[in-house]
Amino acid sequence: MARKSGSASRLDEAARAGWLYYVAGRTQDEIAAAMGISRQSAQRLVSLAMSERLIKVRLDHPIAECMALSAALEERYGLKQVQVVPSDPNTDTAPTGIAEEGAAEIERWLKRNEPTVLAMGTGRTLRSAVEQLPPMACPQHRIVSLTGNISPDGSAAYYNVIFLMADAIQARHFPMPLPVLVSTPEERALFHAQPLVKPTLELGGKADVTFVGIGELGQRGPLLLDGFLTADEMEELVAAGAAGEICGWLFNDDGRLLDHPINQRVASIPLPSAEDTIIFGMARGKPKHRAIRGALRGGLINALITDEDAARFLLEE
Repeated sequence: MARKSGSASRLDEAARAGWLYYVAGRTQDEIAAAMGISRQSAQRLVSLAMSERLIKVRLDHPIAECMALSAALEERYGLKQVQVVPSDPNTDTAPTGIAEEGAAEIERWLKRNEPTVLAMGTGRTLRSAVEQLPPMACPQHRIVSLTGNISPDGSAAYYNVIFLMADAIQARHFPMPLPVLVSTPEERALFHAQPLVKPTLELGGKADVTFVGIGELGQRGPLLLDGFLTADEMEELVAAGAAGEICGWLFNDDGRLLDHPINQRVASIPLPSAEDTIIFGMARGKPKHRAIRGALRGGLINALITDEDAARFLLEE
């Protein structure tokens, strides 16, 4: 039998040491004895397991302040579910905490035995959550993309999660082989009538649970940074009162879809009704506060995963 390379063998040892430390709860001295190595070697292997991202940590201890904020948000906005995580004082943009909680929630739905339709949006936070999902076999489920998977240059959209999710989750996946925005409303109607697209559109309307990111507008807006809108178009939308977007659908401060020609070019599946499904919005960071508030006011989402800073902003009114 072929011997493993030195680096592969080293990672195997790191994985074993990491499991003993983080899962079995062994001390470094106990790990050293179990593996027949020195305590210093055990310490280095545990550190290697963490640096190589072999270990994914989830904090299960309830934090009283976060729980109180979650309960207050549920009552204020009539939400089905809220998860508030601690804010990261070192960054206002990274999906720290939100992605981990989002991954845990998605995983809970994937572990259901009954057949379930999961609809997935797009965005950096949602992608970060999907990256943390463990490999799972759940052929009873169907996973559908709410938004187009194609970038303006014809390449696969980097922050669309459907293909990434398909790498880890053994289930039937239904991508949307379109860009987020098309050229004209007529072009959208033509694309939506295609035999390869219609089943995805129909399935998206039957979702049992939906996970979406909430995007801000302005110079840091994802639709601008990813090339779907020009700077002039973004300025026009902001001037028209756009507060945020979900799957490309633009809405104002009251959560109403913007009456604007660009919304007529959005090729995404219409957002599911909050009366028929659970729609998790995942977002944090001060630039997104206004967008999160608009989505809640308009009932575009009925479940929320966010951080303490955003929660306090949402409760200020």
